[in-house]
Amino acid sequence: MATARRQLGYVSSLTTQNIPAGASIPTTVDYLVIAGGGAGAKHQGGGGGAGGYRTSVGTSGGGASAESAFSITEGSTYTVTVGAGGAGTITGNSNGTNGSDSVFATITSTGGGRGSYTGSGNGFSGGSGGGAGSGSGGASGGAGTANQGYAGGGGNATQNGNAGGGGGAGAVGQTSPSSTVAGAGGAGVSSSINGTATTRAGGGGGGGATSGAGGSGGGGAGTASTITDATDGTANTGSGGGGHGDTGGGYSGSGGSGLVIVRQLKSEKFPTTLTGGGATPVTISGTDYWVFTFYSSGTIGWS
Repeated sequence: MATARRQLGYVSSLTTQNIPAGASIPTTVDYLVIAGGGAGAKHQGGGGGAGGYRTSVGTSGGGASAESAFSITEGSTYTVTVGAGGAGTITGNSNGTNGSDSVFATITSTGGGRGSYTGSGNGFSGGSGGGAGSGSGGASGGAGTANQGYAGGGGNATQNGNAGGGGGAGAVGQTSPSSTVAGAGGAGVSSSINGTATTRAGGGGGGGATSGAGGSGGGGAGTASTITDATDGTANTGSGGGGHGDTGGGYSGSGGSGLVIVRQLKSEKFPTTLTGGGATPVTISGTDYWVFTFYSSGTIGWS
């Protein structure tokens, strides 16, 4: 098992780095790009789907293998966009919104799909799909994006029954198992790109009489209460928000914001441009790396 040793604290200034003399720019860098999670819906509402999950280290979303490392061109500056989570809603019989895409250079992860409310049809597609509201003869969860995430769960066929959970990066959202129980959100995926195994991008639980749990990795739980908000997806995990079970007061859960991580060997030249993110040196299984973590949008480049 890979082990990591953090050598220094989080570094944000380019002027303080001990850059190896004569170091070359990286040929390739590793990455983890997670989009913003989708929001849950209001009134027997489906849970939001997790944001799309793409990585060159470990397992990508939707059961896909790791992608190839990203090739660096000297003199280029690359844009980093961290997608916002979809906004939950307090308005009865409404869906909230999808999450926003996250981007590193040419690598784009798709925002998570929002859930649907009772009688309105299928959940919405996204990086991972949103769960379906009840009724409509048993609506289906929204589709996930290939190699990024899984589909949402279906709603119970009974009108004003219970909703399905949002899809996670690591598993399909649960279809509502009965007219009185909502589906749980799909599980997220664990990554050790920064030296610490962390699960992210879980789906939101469905809303209903017995609400669905959020998926592992930060998915928000659903709720049945007329006054209690459903749980938001955890920030910077790209997880989906929980669905709300009633038309009364209380919001459906908002999706969690996304995340971008870029990693290079420490023996290579440190970036000459770095905005919006910070650097942490780590050692993983005897190899030293710089890990650049972006919780908000920025740029990175080497020249």
